[in-house]
Amino acid sequence: MKARQAKRERLVAKYAAKRAQLKQEGDYAALQKLPRNASPVRLHNICKMSGRPKGYMRQFGISRINFREMASNGLIPGVRKASW
Repeated sequence: MKARQAKRERLVAKYAAKRAQLKQEGDYAALQKLPRNASPVRLHNICKMSGRPKGYMRQFGISRINFREMASNGLIPGVRKASW
């Protein structure tokens, strides 16, 4: 999962300028010929530690499960355990 996501991120960065130029010109036929993964819509938020795509917390960049484990180990400052 992480490798696929990294590949998509590289493709989006590589084709960003070309996509913007084609959109500005209105050349949608040439835009369709670009790789599908070059579209920024195909990027997903995934956990930086485990690669989990669901339960992602944007503020921390990790999944809820990793957040909970790190919080209970005291690795995230300012987070106190409530009634989990």
